Amino acid sequence: MADTIQTVDKTLKRPEPAPRDKLIDFHLAHDEAIPSVEDVDMKTFDVLDPELWRRDAFWPFFEWMRDNDPLHYTPDSPAGPYWSVTRYDDIMKVDIDHKRFSSSWEYGGITLGEPFEDFELPMFIAMDEPRHSEQRKTVQPAVAPNMLKEFEPLIRSRTQGLLDSLPVGEPFDWVDTVSIELTTMMLATLFDFPFEDRRKLTRWSDVATNPYNPDICPGGLDQWKQELMECLTTFMGIYQERQAQPLKNDLISLLAHGEKTKNMTPMELLGNVILLIVGGNDTTRNSMTASIYALNKWPDEYAKLKADPSLIPNMVSEVIRWQTPLAYMRRTALEDVEMHGKTIKKGEQIAMWYVSGNKDERFWKEDPNRLIIDRDQARNHLSFGFGIHRCVGNRLGELQLRILWEELMERFDHIEVLDEPSRTPHSFVKGYTWMPVICHPKK
Repeated sequence: MADTIQTVDKTLKRPEPAPRDKLIDFHLAHDEAIPSVEDVDMKTFDVLDPELWRRDAFWPFFEWMRDNDPLHYTPDSPAGPYWSVTRYDDIMKVDIDHKRFSSSWEYGGITLGEPFEDFELPMFIAMDEPRHSEQRKTVQPAVAPNMLKEFEPLIRSRTQGLLDSLPVGEPFDWVDTVSIELTTMMLATLFDFPFEDRRKLTRWSDVATNPYNPDICPGGLDQWKQELMECLTTFMGIYQERQAQPLKNDLISLLAHGEKTKNMTPMELLGNVILLIVGGNDTTRNSMTASIYALNKWPDEYAKLKADPSLIPNMVSEVIRWQTPLAYMRRTALEDVEMHGKTIKKGEQIAMWYVSGNKDERFWKEDPNRLIIDRDQARNHLSFGFGIHRCVGNRLGELQLRILWEELMERFDHIEVLDEPSRTPHSFVKGYTWMPVICHPKK
């Protein structure tokens, strides 16, 4: 292992994080030790701090909240004051109660903090009824069961081609070479986007969720707005072209012809495009990386999979639980709500921490911090949300992951992770930016 890592250091050097202190004021610096729960005042501690997420160091704080303060109030953060809901059952109750808890962009949307006044992005996941369902139904045909059957041979063919092109016995970055490439190809198909420009979709996804991340937007909010306006200009042109063409089953054509979406404002179009890009990109690509990483952490589970590849579908659900690609969703209280002896007041923002609920010992009886590929409850994870806002493309994401692992098992004895991955410094999109691996062929 040590010799292998030395090779990686020469060929695949870990990307250095950019300085970020000039962009937004958080507590922790890159070179600062992460404090223990016992060393901080949990009444004021802010779990949104990007450094906690870059170092995968937030878990003890959520465990403390679940055990000691399941409805936890943070009075001050760069996103403003917010409540944290951290237990599985409580998250479920909030997620399905869209009459008392709003996801509407008019109240702040689905991420903590207030929207930029001059750059609001309405999108159907950030709408309440009836507008939410009207727009959601418009795009559902693109990922309907009949389309999944049509996509399956295409996804398999692309996956086979990519895996056959991988270097065997040589280190490479799994995130960029496999996870990003496979999901970006699928995104281009869903949008009927120019295939040769597909990496623009990945870029816009990364930019959209990282206005304060200097690794992504070193130019800060000015760069963030400029690149999103480039995204809008591109998709407005496609949207207008599709309006003049017969209806097809790609996402932009469906929006261009939908009764409730054919007259969207430019910012509403951009909001929905960003939603569909992020939803189709980050969840799948980070679960693809997580599956490799987790099976290396628990080689006994990898051995279990090799012995019984029929476990792949359940393993996919378990990986999505274990990873939780979107760490939380925000809601805003529409009225005063009592919970755990406290009052969430009308207008206050709440984070439903899926990442915490998916590790809640009260629901997951068998070691929730561990990947267990034949876990009975795996499909009950929170990662796709519940109720009216459940992820519209969840079956497509599962399909892509299933096919990837079916094809990996055909070709390789195992994929070896050579070093700890680099993670996104972000409390919303929980993912990976770099992970060196070596593919070992079947003997």
